[in-house]
Amino acid sequence: MNYTIHEIIWLFFVYSFLGWALETAAAAVKQRRFVNRGVVNGPLCTIYGVPAVLLTVFGQELTPFWLFLGSLIVGTVTEWIGGHLVEKLYHEKWWDYSDVRWNLDGYICLPVSVFWGFLGMVCVRWGNGLWLALFDLIPEDAGILIVWILAAMLLLDIAATELALLGPADGRERWEAVDSWFSRLSLRIGGWLYGRVSGRLQRAYPKRETVEKQETDRTVFAAGCSLPKLVWLFFLGSILGDLTETVFCRITAGVWMSRSSLVWGPFSIVWGMAMAAATALLYKYKDRSDRFLFLVGTALGGAYEYLCSVLSEMVFGTVFWDYSRLPFNLGGRINLLYCFFWGFAAVVWFRLLYPFLSRQIERLPLRTGRILTWVIAVFLVCNMAVSAAALIRSDERSRGVPAQSGWQQVMDERFGDERLERIYPNAIKVQ
Repeated sequence: MNYTIHEIIWLFFVYSFLGWALETAAAAVKQRRFVNRGVVNGPLCTIYGVPAVLLTVFGQELTPFWLFLGSLIVGTVTEWIGGHLVEKLYHEKWWDYSDVRWNLDGYICLPVSVFWGFLGMVCVRWGNGLWLALFDLIPEDAGILIVWILAAMLLLDIAATELALLGPADGRERWEAVDSWFSRLSLRIGGWLYGRVSGRLQRAYPKRETVEKQETDRTVFAAGCSLPKLVWLFFLGSILGDLTETVFCRITAGVWMSRSSLVWGPFSIVWGMAMAAATALLYKYKDRSDRFLFLVGTALGGAYEYLCSVLSEMVFGTVFWDYSRLPFNLGGRINLLYCFFWGFAAVVWFRLLYPFLSRQIERLPLRTGRILTWVIAVFLVCNMAVSAAALIRSDERSRGVPAQSGWQQVMDERFGDERLERIYPNAIKVQ
């Protein structure tokens, strides 16, 4: 089923509200008083809306078992990322599962992960149809207006919350007044009011803890897990991934084959994104055991590769790999053997490659490093934009769409089907 952007936004708000109601009710039972469990002041818990939308878009073709497993992984990773973002932005910890068995730093735990699995499966299999049927009862123009108003209100709520917590003293009262308005909205629905963000969060998250801020050495370029270092790791990881896959194809298939994701240069974006994302997510756990890194790398790598396959098919009408002939595959998008490769790659990355590359990056002079980082970032953005345009135009040509605008004519001239076949030899057109 193809969903419109308005239906996706609608489902996001529905599940965010239902998640807020569930969390608020559970907290009320446990604490014997009403508390607003949303991170923002409105009656929304976006940590439920985000995985619901991801599963709706990417998990439609999954069987119940794989949908349960995918929901477990996506929900757990979302909660994991959310906890670390709160820690990084506010230097606090808003929930803690440390007293639950099989937890990871108190941010996630096995019982809650299993709950995510069942909840995601129920939402995708049965919930979406119900809530979309309700959306269809609203006149089309009114429904579109409602979802965009809700989106604008959420953005305003987020901005008010951020500025009330982190903003300068000048003008803070104005943003706290906006926060108060959204809090009153939650009051009418839930029955209570929190005028200030910090007080509301303290009551909503009784296990909230202050986390010591980790200072980085400002005299060293890209020290720690900073954004410039992630840009460099994305760049270098893309090159290493392309070389690895090229050599692997040579060994297994006996041919030299382009494995690049971009039209200019040997860059495998799937690998680059994986290395940068793995570093950002697992940097705190890089010194954990090899078994831990392998298991986490296997699960996250498999989920990541599956999402990339579905996304490329949705956007470009093309799949760039097909594992249908390999055993233990899932829709030809992933297979067990290559998921294990992701696990081994995580171990090799943090034990060998990352420490070496990190040291080399940090040796760059501050000024030179910043300039080169901007050059690399601009080049990669332009490269990805041109590659996306070339693939979109290729999909249009396959459907007989004539070149009418200037960019379509340029793509036909510079990136015809013959050239794209050399760059993407494994690409398969799909309906």
